Amino acid sequence: MTSLHRPRVRRRSLGAAAAALGLVAALFMAQPAAATPDPGDHPAAAKEVGPDQAADTRAAIRNGEIPGKDEVVHSDNVRHLANIPKQALLGTNSDLAFQGKYAFAGNYDGFVVYDISRPEAPRTVSQVLCPGSQNDISVSGDLLFLSTDSSRTDDSCSSTPQPATEKSSWEGMKVFDISDKAHPRYVAAVETSCGSHTHTLVPERRNVYLYVSSYAPSATFPDCRPPHDGISVIKVPRAAPEKAAVVDFPVLFPDGGNPGGPTNPGVVQTTGCHDITAFPKLKLAAGACMGDGVLIDIADPAAPKVIDRVQDNVNFSFWHSATFNERGSKVVFTDELGGGGAATCNDRVGPDRGADGIYDITGKGTHRKLAFKSYYKIPRHQADTENCVAHNGSLIPAKGRDIMVQAWYQGGVSVWDFTDSAHPREIGYFERGPISTDSLVSGGAWSAYYYNGHIYSNDMAKGFDVLAIDDRLTDSAKSVRMRELNVQTQPDYR
Repeated sequence: MTSLHRPRVRRRSLGAAAAALGLVAALFMAQPAAATPDPGDHPAAAKEVGPDQAADTRAAIRNGEIPGKDEVVHSDNVRHLANIPKQALLGTNSDLAFQGKYAFAGNYDGFVVYDISRPEAPRTVSQVLCPGSQNDISVSGDLLFLSTDSSRTDDSCSSTPQPATEKSSWEGMKVFDISDKAHPRYVAAVETSCGSHTHTLVPERRNVYLYVSSYAPSATFPDCRPPHDGISVIKVPRAAPEKAAVVDFPVLFPDGGNPGGPTNPGVVQTTGCHDITAFPKLKLAAGACMGDGVLIDIADPAAPKVIDRVQDNVNFSFWHSATFNERGSKVVFTDELGGGGAATCNDRVGPDRGADGIYDITGKGTHRKLAFKSYYKIPRHQADTENCVAHNGSLIPAKGRDIMVQAWYQGGVSVWDFTDSAHPREIGYFERGPISTDSLVSGGAWSAYYYNGHIYSNDMAKGFDVLAIDDRLTDSAKSVRMRELNVQTQPDYR
């Protein structure tokens, strides 16, 4: 039987408390609000499209140009092995992390632990109810980290939404002990400026450093006032996670960053970072920071320093995430045009917007620079009722190649080769047809990551997917085995 836990943490002592037994049943019954998933953190409701757009979608399905509603399609070299639909946690599925035979899946209502020892038959181990978008997730040793970027009444897993204009509101990082995967325990919480939209681990033997990315300050928010031009750095002692604390707030944009519109029309103003990928072996990180892309020296993980910065005020709207190639000689930045809630994979938007930007890294040490080479966007057009844009992905560690698997919301999962930085190409894909032919309904693959021979994807609406790819270009990756994978902490695969 799946166990559902709703751990708490006391605001003062931050001691862990065990969840009550029988909460699985309680979740599905009429119970107090604290025991039910919180709809206040979920994406906006479906948006009706115009009659012409709806008609075009239905015509495209009839003509075989796009898959039918909810129809599963894929390239010949990709197989769909398994799907676990949402169970107790009905919120939006978000990011993934891996350790040993387990996958950890974020959800706006908490997180799920899966046993993936048999990828073709994954099994749910536990589900933890702890509402707070986005619940961006990562793991290191016996610790699991969860981001809260929605203003809450307090730091407990029973909290409810509360306006950020109230000083008592809480946002930040939560820390769980996962030494027992069936019974995670909430052990610590750290409040951070403007909350924690995403976070990145830079692990050491005794401590884990977290780079907390957040944005969108307001003069009306007591704990999130402008300028918000940096990131929070949290130090978590492995032996005493309850002592986790913010140790610095390095300013990454002393000039304020990209001003956005109207100076740069269509570009989101930089007011922090959305996501950072660290490459500890190279003492390097890449930051996707709204209107800016940056290279960061992390030789001292407690004091990261920007060494190069680029902007794309023609085709990029919102710098969303970053992925290095295996040698650290390239970085792929994604553009989340429309915030992930728009139909951007069509002729009208074109191939260069809502896409990936591929950059070569030149120079050495603190003199490394970013040099733009090309864009990549999935070559399969999507319906106007499908939210589609570049989102989270990882390397497939194929020998001698630069190959990435990536989520594109309702554009599905794309496997693509950027060995030639100037001429990237798709080599495989998996996708479902539109959720609706009448409305733009939020859904699709949030994350798609390669781990120990398989691709795992967390679909926002449809659940946890497992894929296999059989291709001569990627077969060499099957021999690569990792003990742990947080994609935003890029490993040394070899």
